[in-house]
Amino acid sequence: MVESLGKQVKRIAWGITGSGDQMIETYSVLVDIKERTGVETMVFLSKEGETVMKWYHLWDKIQNDFPNFKVDAGPNSPFIAGPLQMGYYDFLLIAPATANTVAKIVYGIADTLVTNAVSQTAKGKTPIFILPVDQKRGTVKTAAPSGRAFELSMREVDVTNSEKLAQMENITVIASPYDIYDIFGLERPSEDITLKVKEQKKRKAKKETEIQKD
Repeated sequence: MVESLGKQVKRIAWGITGSGDQMIETYSVLVDIKERTGVETMVFLSKEGETVMKWYHLWDKIQNDFPNFKVDAGPNSPFIAGPLQMGYYDFLLIAPATANTVAKIVYGIADTLVTNAVSQTAKGKTPIFILPVDQKRGTVKTAAPSGRAFELSMREVDVTNSEKLAQMENITVIASPYDIYDIFGLERPSEDITLKVKEQKKRKAKKETEIQKD
């Protein structure tokens, strides 16, 4: 578990990189939290993040669920580093974070919108939470866009970088998308979050259809 911020969270910045692993779960968790709290969420993607969102059929969905949506046009464009440094957002979340993004952060490289956001935010007081996809040695199970499960073998260099990331200033590494509930001080759902969000959307769509008929 991760320690709660201990306050009402009003605004967050959520950065997405080019990882398919844990993407659906992370997306579902953030949708659920938005429904439960009304938190204002600014979403920004790396160029590879855009590719993965389209591959997982989430591109249109995430823009609908999170209208404040930005795509990498350069390390400092759109300009989000300033508001993050100055505390406009309650925290910065990078989830999921690829091994490439983690390596760049660890070695101080800030040449993308996501890595520059982390680099600049770390100089201020805004908390940073990062979910690296390569944390545990051995193999992990993940799923393709079709839902087919398969295994990936973690590289030692990537796991080591995740461990180094956890030692950096103003950065908290989270182990699971469900840890995001802890940051907000919310109770974790007992059911599978991806199924829960699907059911929520079905009920919402059904309700909107009934209203239109009336």
